[in-house]
Amino acid sequence: MTGRRRTRSTFLPGLLTRHARNGVLSAGTAVACAALLAGCGVVPGTTGDAGDGTITVMTWAPQDTKATNKPGMPAFAQAYARWINAAGGINGRKLNVLTCNDHNDSVDAAKCARRAAKENAVAVVGSYSQYADSFFPSLEGAGIPYIGGYGITNAEFTSPLSYPVNGGQPALLAGLGSALADCGPVALIRPDTIAGDQLPPLLDSGLKAGGHRASTDQRAAEDATEYDGQAERALRTTTRGGTDDGCVVPALGDRNGTFMDSFRRARGDYPEVRTATVLGSVDQTVIDATGGASGPYEGSYITGWYPVASDPRWDGMKRVIREQAFGDNRIDPADAGVQTTWIAYTVFRQIVESLGDGEVSADTVAEALDDGLEVGTGGLTPTLRWRFQDKLAAVGFPRLVNANVTLQVVRDGRLVSARKGFVDTTKTLQDADVNY
Repeated sequence: MTGRRRTRSTFLPGLLTRHARNGVLSAGTAVACAALLAGCGVVPGTTGDAGDGTITVMTWAPQDTKATNKPGMPAFAQAYARWINAAGGINGRKLNVLTCNDHNDSVDAAKCARRAAKENAVAVVGSYSQYADSFFPSLEGAGIPYIGGYGITNAEFTSPLSYPVNGGQPALLAGLGSALADCGPVALIRPDTIAGDQLPPLLDSGLKAGGHRASTDQRAAEDATEYDGQAERALRTTTRGGTDDGCVVPALGDRNGTFMDSFRRARGDYPEVRTATVLGSVDQTVIDATGGASGPYEGSYITGWYPVASDPRWDGMKRVIREQAFGDNRIDPADAGVQTTWIAYTVFRQIVESLGDGEVSADTVAEALDDGLEVGTGGLTPTLRWRFQDKLAAVGFPRLVNANVTLQVVRDGRLVSARKGFVDTTKTLQDADVNY
């Protein structure tokens, strides 16, 4: 059976033991069977797709909005399903991927989660949304695990039903701060949103680890059409005194390019400064579009979660794109969202394979993870294993199990590795002054 049982507790489901959950479910099933006077066969509505062995999951992301858009994530998820089904499915079961557009809107994010519950999705896989407070209540109420979110919200590292594959913004910014410790004054330009409010202390934790003072925090509208005022202020802040070049750090997602247009126009009137940012705000296509080697990102440090896109460890993902999405310009193999979706589905596939011929449901998927399943990603991340209280629980990130980042640099217009291997930001984050 590939369905989702609907009787799971809504109170911190990850804190219940597997045996306790099973006891509650067994009792609930018995009551339901007696009430229906239909024996204990399959209860209507519990199978993932009319009992035909299909596994239903959902992937969501914002599309066609004035702020951050991630159309490549649901597009790649559908390509992955075509690829996996062409090879016979997972353990002989077909994969059905539902997609949803959260429109960067809290109401629509909640609607996506309710739809996942209504259509008996066994997991939400490889998704992006800034509105965790809107979608997690519905997922937790239905017992649906959230596997491989983008890492943009604090709740993704606290919910017992969240299974992140990267360190999200916390790890990226802590790692970037460490890399910028030799800068002069540092200015962070970030969205004036709840998610944006989490960014300054994370960058500052890395700066502090390197003996640097805190950055200047500049709020900016995430959907602005120009950032002339913010660019001028950042340049004034980072060129004021001192002998070391200042560093300007835009972390505006899809609006980074807009900021850099304003920054490039203004920087000629000021002394030299360096720029740095995090992957997700900048990738190779952005670097190309802003002038490559002659553009504002030349020499910039950029932290990412994974190896650079040219690394052969991405060959499996690129094969899926080549075979099932060739010509789909929504899917960029260098996009961190697409990469996260590939890793999330790699995790999900191993979960299902670990269940063998047994039931694939939201409960069994979460139980496999809660029981300590170790998942490999071909070297794209360390081996992943989730515990409710992990190393970073003390600073508010109990579900953050992969604090590794990669340090990259724009050299001759190309994004290349600046340092071999991963940088573990666990200790930096443990010392962060984060209050949630």
